[in-house]
Amino acid sequence: MKKLTLIVCILFVCAAANAQKLPRVKILATGGTIAGKGASVDRAAYTAGSLPIQDLIDAVPGIDKVAEITGEQISNVGSQDMSVDIWMKLNKRINEIFKNNEADGIVITHGTDTQEETAYFLSLTVRYDNPVVLTGSMRPATAMSADGPKNLYDAVVVAASPNSKGKGVMVAFSEGIFDGRDVVKVSTTHVDAFKSPNTGPIGQVYDGRVSYYMGERRKSTKDTPFDITGLTKLPEVAVVELFADAPGTGINAYTAAGVAGIVTGGLGNGNLNKANTEAVVNAIKKGVVVCRASRVATGRVTLFDETDDSRLGTIVGDDLSPQKARILLMLGLTQTKDKKKLQEYFFTY
Repeated sequence: MKKLTLIVCILFVCAAANAQKLPRVKILATGGTIAGKGASVDRAAYTAGSLPIQDLIDAVPGIDKVAEITGEQISNVGSQDMSVDIWMKLNKRINEIFKNNEADGIVITHGTDTQEETAYFLSLTVRYDNPVVLTGSMRPATAMSADGPKNLYDAVVVAASPNSKGKGVMVAFSEGIFDGRDVVKVSTTHVDAFKSPNTGPIGQVYDGRVSYYMGERRKSTKDTPFDITGLTKLPEVAVVELFADAPGTGINAYTAAGVAGIVTGGLGNGNLNKANTEAVVNAIKKGVVVCRASRVATGRVTLFDETDDSRLGTIVGDDLSPQKARILLMLGLTQTKDKKKLQEYFFTY
């Protein structure tokens, strides 16, 4: 009887220990304002990417009660210097972590300038449906009322939540949870800097709790064809934004430089003026794939509106911003140069 009681007690203790086991979250640091250091607590000037990942973790009280945290420095740059090389390094490491079962979820600390682009790139190339959450800050770590620690805490809460699996790559910022495809930086200075203008947030994180309002709208992560394993570079794609009386200089220059694709940040519904239409015709004749996007903040660029895309030879970026359309075109060109298939990508992902 005593032996049976002992066995029962051991099983109970083991069960209790397993029940209290925290999810494993790995934080991959890339730099940015969240790791920034300034000379004064009340001035905007600072140097991005100055602090190592462990300093960021140590600045967040209670984070070790949410998840079993480990950190890793991928890069330490201001996000204005984010590059395709760092994207590919991040993608490779994320896929390794999940393949080797090193973590249940991942948080990426990142500067805000290009955070939306990194989020979309990863949402198309990560091969697993485990949570990947980007976050950052608008104030450096040394600033009065720095927003980085709270954003990092919330991002870990999101990454640790079992409800986050299968949600795609997300951005957690100022208590909002945004889909990586739709999120856009909307302010240069305010702490509430990210929105999804066309769709709204997919959820909220508040008081250590995650609530989701809706799921992702488009296919992402393992449901995309964009497995870049083994690639060392991507096709070069440029963005040219139009304005009143814009010359075709930008498109002509990129065409002469030999880029594989050009995305236009067109007027209104992605419209091109006469000079840029002529430049696009020239680019397409030379084998460049041209995608029409818009400089307008919301809405979508539609086929066959004021522009006859079938006659011109262009494709459209749907509701993607020019900078995000560039990412999908780069990845699409790793698969095909067929315009019908490329257009299908823009309506699917």
